[in-house]
Amino acid sequence: MLEAACRSPDHGALRPWRFITVRGDARIRLGEVFARARAQRDSSATEADLESERRKPLRAPLIIAVAAVVTTDHPSVRVIDQVLSAGCAAHAILLGAQALGYGGIWLTGSNCHDPNVKSALGLRAEDSIVGYLYLGTLLQEPPSRERPDPDALTVAWSGRGEAFEPVSAPK
Repeated sequence: MLEAACRSPDHGALRPWRFITVRGDARIRLGEVFARARAQRDSSATEADLESERRKPLRAPLIIAVAAVVTTDHPSVRVIDQVLSAGCAAHAILLGAQALGYGGIWLTGSNCHDPNVKSALGLRAEDSIVGYLYLGTLLQEPPSRERPDPDALTVAWSGRGEAFEPVSAPK
C-alpha cells in the first residue's frame, strides 16, 4: 500500500507525503490527543463530545494519517500541488488496501486542521493532514452509495469563440 502511495505524482521530486501509522495502544493515545484538541478549540464541548473524540481512533485496527510536509518556498512547485500529491498518495493507499482485500475509509474533519493535533503528530503548522485512513478487515460489505453520472460533470471545451481576458498571474 505504501509503495503504491510513493508512486503518486510528485512535482519537483519533493516527496511531500508522510505516512504516520497508528495501531495498538497508540490509538488510545491518539484519542486523548483528539479529545484534548477538541477541548482546546471548543469550550462548549461536553464530556460526551470528548469521549466521542477518544473513541474515533478505535474504529479500526490501523490508522494511517497522511500528511503533506510542504516546501513553502519552492521556486516552481506550489504548496497546493504538494497537498494534492499527498491526497493522491492517500487514495493510492485506499486502492491498495482494497486490492489486498481490506476495507478502508478516508476521514477528515477538525482533527486534520487542528494545530495541536498536527504538533502531537510531529508536523509543522504549515503542513497539512490530508486525512486519516482507517483500515482493517471488512466485517460486512459496505453499503453501496449512489454515484454521480460523469456526463453531468463533464464539459468539452472547444477553444473556439471564448474570449481571452488577461489576468494577473498569482504571486
